[in-house]
Amino acid sequence: MPSARMSSEGKITIPESVREALGIRAGDRIDFVRMPDGSVVIYAATKSLMRLKGIVPAVDAAVSLESMDAAIGEQFGED
Repeated sequence: MPSARMSSEGKITIPESVREALGIRAGDRIDFVRMPDGSVVIYAATKSLMRLKGIVPAVDAAVSLESMDAAIGEQFGED
């Protein structure tokens, strides 16, 4: 995995391969999230909601709550 060095002002340059993997460009925001084990995860925070368009396929028909309950019951062996 690429690495970076922090300047005396606390600045780092994110390596190109990491920027590409996150899909970030100059001016984009990133979030740093501390995990329970003490590690820190970086997330791209400036993604437009429009980028999510089409990620979930359209459904042919609505599903009733009764159908969902029945499917869940079948999954867990309930009648």
